[in-house]
Amino acid sequence: MSRVGKAPVAILPGVDIKKDGQTLTVKGPLGQLVRTFHPDVIIDVQESEVVVTRPSESKLHKSLHGLTRALIQNMVTGVSAGFTRTLEISGVGYRAEKKGSKLVMNLGYSHPVEMEDPEGVEAVPETNTKVVIKGISKEAVGAHAANIRAKRPPEPYKGHGVRYSDEVIRRKEGKTGK
Repeated sequence: MSRVGKAPVAILPGVDIKKDGQTLTVKGPLGQLVRTFHPDVIIDVQESEVVVTRPSESKLHKSLHGLTRALIQNMVTGVSAGFTRTLEISGVGYRAEKKGSKLVMNLGYSHPVEMEDPEGVEAVPETNTKVVIKGISKEAVGAHAANIRAKRPPEPYKGHGVRYSDEVIRRKEGKTGK
């Protein structure tokens, strides 16, 4: 049995879950998320928890069981507490600032890199070298953070570039003299 899938999802206070067929709508203090799940997975919304079960022991149903439960848990957490991802920018002259709904970054190119915030996600520069991405959808926050990081991934010699705050850069030695 799936260890992730068999645990029920607790419905936090202030969170309202409605089920319409295989579509789940989760409303909370921070917003609303809607997602349609695979038709084979059985989702049972009770008063204080959501229980996910599977119809058989096939490999597909086993994989969908844990996935569905994790997605529902992320929806509940997102509308109640939200998700954040922190990026750090390192390098001479590398910096980020907010202009309207755009994040403008100088990353060593001949032009500034401008990125528009997707719907439901906000990139906020705490300092000119630290950017925090906030939102209620874990998937959207992670995707936007990955898109920002992809503009200048960290290089292995000096570590310059955009990296996650908890990311460890494997450094290389560089040229050695005679």
